[in-house]
Amino acid sequence: MLITEKSNNKPMHIAYSAMQQLTDRHPHEDTNQADQEILLRYEAYQAACIKYNKEISDIQKYIPGWLPAFR
Repeated sequence: MLITEKSNNKPMHIAYSAMQQLTDRHPHEDTNQADQEILLRYEAYQAACIKYNKEISDIQKYIPGWLPAFR
């Protein structure tokens, strides 16, 4: 349904209200989840660096200071 200035704005208000209620319910949930994901990825990066320590050392012989990229 196309909402014009002449039409009733209730559908747009209802949709906006529903979206607002979702964001008001848990405003920090997305931030906490993103932080937890970054922490988990960093811990996995550290574990991979420990596991492949010898290979990293071998590469650093040819490229001093090289470290695997953290993505």
